[in-house]
Amino acid sequence: MTKVIVAALYHFTKFSDYKTLQGPLKKICNTEGIKGSLLLAYEGINGTISGSRLGIDKVLDHIRSWPGCSDLVHKESYATEMPFKRMKVKLKNEIVTMGQPNIDPTVNVGNYVDASDWNNLISQEDVVVIDTRNDYEVAIGSFEGAIDPETKSFGEFPDWWQDNKSKYQNKRIAMFCTGGIRCEKSTNFLLNEGVENVYHLKGGILKYLEEVPKDNSKWTGECFVFDSRVSVKHGLEEGIYSLCYACRMPLSPNDLNRSEFEKGVSCHLCINSNDDERKERFRERQRQVELADKRGKHHIG
Repeated sequence: MTKVIVAALYHFTKFSDYKTLQGPLKKICNTEGIKGSLLLAYEGINGTISGSRLGIDKVLDHIRSWPGCSDLVHKESYATEMPFKRMKVKLKNEIVTMGQPNIDPTVNVGNYVDASDWNNLISQEDVVVIDTRNDYEVAIGSFEGAIDPETKSFGEFPDWWQDNKSKYQNKRIAMFCTGGIRCEKSTNFLLNEGVENVYHLKGGILKYLEEVPKDNSKWTGECFVFDSRVSVKHGLEEGIYSLCYACRMPLSPNDLNRSEFEKGVSCHLCINSNDDERKERFRERQRQVELADKRGKHHIG
């Protein structure tokens, strides 16, 4: 069975006119049958795409032909079926939203730590390990002993730091995220805040799970990913989680057996968040999804 290649990428560089890149990029993605989501901003590019080996290579070659992008690095994993239903190329103010106008990862970032050296770093007593991801991502997996800021969006991280910096300001700080992009900004932010010793996991959790054997791992649980796979495990194998399409939260197999769960309509996390009228709209959407599946088509909505 042919596996679908999933390529996660980001690159910080200053585009002189990023809006002109949107059309040609979307065209080559559509021509090659690539699906996924890419964000373009003045500060660079970020996103995840999926498709055939040849198609992925052509899109990556196209991006690397842009000024300042020749050294773009991407990470690959695999899916048993296409994890995206369409291709989106969006223009944004930031490729990962932090809301801090003075942040510039092209100037300076924390010290990169390879996956093979990460265990040694985070095992040291004078190192504080911080998970920069959102609360629902942390809920299904993280590194042993890592601090969870309990943020609902990355833009909340600066405020969390201001509230807690007295505890950590003079310590060595190691941060991590899914693929590395949030740490590019969060480490730059902490350096600007006067923290001297800042480190981050090179390639993020995905690189760690790819390279570090499970028997030697300090990771517990699974890693949330922003596509239909929902989560991945060691070796970047597809995980056990699914998604509630009402609230977009990850659900374990046990969660699917709870009385609050109704496919496409509700789960235990959102059962009381929507009124009956909205739940009926969700039921109708789910009926349309199932009808489309029977016809062998994707329902987009």
